[in-house]
Amino acid sequence: MPGSTSRTRTAGTEEATRRKQDSGSYIYGIVPADVELSPDARGIGDPPGRIRLVRHGRLAALISEVTLDRPLGRPNDLIAHQQLLDGAAAEVPVLPLRFGAVVTGPEAVVDELLRPYHDEFLAALNELEGRVEYVVKGRYVEHAVIGEVLAENPEAARLREEIHGRPAEATWDARIRLGELVGEAVAAKRAADTDMLVDALAPRSVAVVVREPTHEQDAVHVAFLIENDQEAEFRRIVEKFGKQWTDRVALRLLGPLAPYDFVMTRRGEE
Repeated sequence: MPGSTSRTRTAGTEEATRRKQDSGSYIYGIVPADVELSPDARGIGDPPGRIRLVRHGRLAALISEVTLDRPLGRPNDLIAHQQLLDGAAAEVPVLPLRFGAVVTGPEAVVDELLRPYHDEFLAALNELEGRVEYVVKGRYVEHAVIGEVLAENPEAARLREEIHGRPAEATWDARIRLGELVGEAVAAKRAADTDMLVDALAPRSVAVVVREPTHEQDAVHVAFLIENDQEAEFRRIVEKFGKQWTDRVALRLLGPLAPYDFVMTRRGEE
């Protein structure tokens, strides 16, 4: 019957509208428009969302659909966000967006992001062509760095002897002072070791960002943007430092990574 067909269409339209309002497009990053997705590419969510591309001009956004009533920020979501972008960065230039960027749908991805910032994003992607980020992170081996401080600082060594075997309440001031001396000494060592590492790796890098320490015993925490053809030599130098600092600094090389430290989209600044 014509009337029942009309009602069915109306109900279908209302259901589609409701679903649209209950979901949004989660944006991971911006890539060149000519990229092709791996069939198994997945993003955040449980089950993980299917990744798709929204193209406009010479750009494309990596997105997946998310339900708006689902809170973001779970550890697994952050890991999925980073893994997708790092995997993409190993193959193509990518502009990573800050975790948690969601708009109302694919049309909004174009209207709010790709169209207004097309030329700016394209220029940034061109700058990143053939480049990736690596992070060198090292943490002092506690007994080794404390031993260095005590050997180099007579006051710290004296205070260590003073408090040895005595109750905390009887040596409170000495313990505070020793902690200050150790903290200052470790900070000075961090600065010197970071400078040494940067001096060795900067000639193999396009850009360098020294990150703030995330732990009181951090030795180095530096991001490097490097050309693909410099990766082998870059890794060789890092391995040399790892051997040089054996038993003193536990050194790790992370990458290739999406260039989080070297791009800042307008969306990311909001």
